Amino acid sequence: MQHPSFVGRILYIVIIGMLMLLGTGCSSSSVKDKEMQPDEAMVNLIYYTLGEPDKDLKLVNDKINEILAKKIGVTITYVKVGWQEYEKRLNTMISAGTPFDVAFASDFTAYAKRGAWLRLDNYLSTVGKDMYDTIDPVFWQGVRMDDGGIYGIPTNKELAVRQQWTYPDELVKKYDIDIAKYNTLESLEPLLQMIKLQDPDYLPMMLDKDSQNFFALYGYEYVIDKKLPLMVQSLDPNSQVVSIFETKEARQVLDTLRHYYKAGYINEDAALRENQELERGFKVFWKASEGGPLAENTWSKFRGYKVVAHPATPELVTTEGLRGGIMAVSSGTKHPEESVKFLNLLNTDPEVRNLFNYGIEGVHYTLDSQGQVVPIPPMDTNGNVIPDAPPNYAGIMYTQGNWFILRTIGGEFPDPLNKWDQFRSSNARVVKSSMLGFTPDLSMMPVQMQNIDMVWQKYYPSLMTGSVDVNTELPKFNQELKQAGLDKVKAEVQKQLNEWRIAHHQRH
Repeated sequence: MQHPSFVGRILYIVIIGMLMLLGTGCSSSSVKDKEMQPDEAMVNLIYYTLGEPDKDLKLVNDKINEILAKKIGVTITYVKVGWQEYEKRLNTMISAGTPFDVAFASDFTAYAKRGAWLRLDNYLSTVGKDMYDTIDPVFWQGVRMDDGGIYGIPTNKELAVRQQWTYPDELVKKYDIDIAKYNTLESLEPLLQMIKLQDPDYLPMMLDKDSQNFFALYGYEYVIDKKLPLMVQSLDPNSQVVSIFETKEARQVLDTLRHYYKAGYINEDAALRENQELERGFKVFWKASEGGPLAENTWSKFRGYKVVAHPATPELVTTEGLRGGIMAVSSGTKHPEESVKFLNLLNTDPEVRNLFNYGIEGVHYTLDSQGQVVPIPPMDTNGNVIPDAPPNYAGIMYTQGNWFILRTIGGEFPDPLNKWDQFRSSNARVVKSSMLGFTPDLSMMPVQMQNIDMVWQKYYPSLMTGSVDVNTELPKFNQELKQAGLDKVKAEVQKQLNEWRIAHHQRH
């Protein structure tokens, strides 16, 4: 009988030999196995965006990661934050330095000025070049900041986001209304009166606390956005900055809205109502929304009945309009190149873009014979459709990249098959604002900006929905704006606009 230690030595030599053979002969397959594993070496990006967290968000996230891992060796943690919480959550994360990589830039300009976003110019000539070449050059002009840098990826969609006045198709046909005739607030009165008397099931006019930019009907645009009530005439290259609530046009708008509110045409909760889609089936005669060509198809789907729309403002490209749908990379990211690779893929790869928007084929939608998307509604365990249930997954289209590689939608309110050609035609017709690309730098006036914002929050929602007396509230609003420093801010904006116009004129 042999000594156990001898057997042990023999076994040891055999095992070592086998390991050496495995190490030399099978090295390539072990590397391959490693590549197949989503191991710790793979970069995972944290991505925040707007939208209610879906029931199937994790399912879609897993499918996205399967594809991203294969195509660019990256995965994402896909976080959706509800409509009412998103702005606050993003602000908290940026203020606290919470790590994330990519986000929908809800207030792009303000955060860019705070240094929250990564400058992307160097990446757009390398890993982001395909995306840079794909997106309309006018968008890049609109997102360029004062230092000449690009700090976000604009959604490639319609260039002119127009104010569209929507009406139920049923009532338009019933009363034979030519909706193209109604382009001023005042012109709507006979229609609102008729609906109130003859179709009481319908609310004549729906407004919310964000109201609408009714001043655009007079050719005005905001120098930043509505929370700073300073405006310029879009098409006048020499237009002066005005405090809009001191103008005769604003007085006319407010008086008309007040008259409509007192007549019972406007919803009583308008000054408190959040800006979001109407509840499905809610009957409204007139509502304004912002959108591009064929937007009424989307609104019809949300409302559950067919609406028709008439654009009340021209096909005008403004800086604010171009900055409405931007994805940005955090300036604190540890993975700048991977973040841009992800955005590049999202804007150029139809498989990825459609997955983000519609979810998984066969689970969240099917394709009809025309190749259009037909959503699969949520069902109970017996396979019955759950009425009025939110979809198990839905992307928010304007927050997630290039539209022109999305499939069109079929079903109850189908898109025309040439939808994207219609968008391209609209984009070819647009007129550019005389101050496209101008953004004032007001970082030296934080106190004034904060005070103006507080005054705005106090008066704007109630005045712009007709909910309060204009004679008493408008003078108080203007007086408090002055006390908050609006005149000083206005002078600074005018000075910067004059300088920008001189420099802009020289460059062109």
